[in-house]
Amino acid sequence: MTDLAQRPESEIPGKPTSASRTTLSHIMTGSDTNLLGTVHGGVIMKLVDDAAGAVAGRHSGGPAVTASMDEMVFLVPVRVGDLVHVKAQVNWTGRSSMEVGVRVLAERWNESTPATQVGSAYLVFAAVDGDGKPRPVPAVIAETERDQRRYQEAQIRRTHRLARRRAIKELREKRASEGLED
Repeated sequence: MTDLAQRPESEIPGKPTSASRTTLSHIMTGSDTNLLGTVHGGVIMKLVDDAAGAVAGRHSGGPAVTASMDEMVFLVPVRVGDLVHVKAQVNWTGRSSMEVGVRVLAERWNESTPATQVGSAYLVFAAVDGDGKPRPVPAVIAETERDQRRYQEAQIRRTHRLARRRAIKELREKRASEGLED
């Protein structure tokens, strides 16, 4: 497969998607539950951020911080006793940022039934140096057709994030110029 994010030769060599892909697994316990007796969404979100952070750090070769979380979707409740698998990979890279895609699967710890997808999310991470300043990241090299599709979809999400940010900023500036408070 080709490197979808071509970089000048002077920059860091690209890395394939498989180089940083990871899975974290965790058995859900009673301390993970919400008032309805199912696993609290915040517990799942923390696992998602942990897995995505590991992938971002591996891909970038150093510290990376969560910049945003997009489209966290909960499809099916997770129950006490479920073995949750959080699978993450880098979908797209910019100069110092990366989008990490995450799938959350759950299976009963004591059954041999296939895992069910219970959620998904997209997170953006920024690679930072020791002073907290942005640092360059390797381009992601798509290895499969699926990786290429994920890269292209990530570019669409990035375009939407930037357009939304720009539209909100313009609206706030307009309201401020008209003397209206936020």
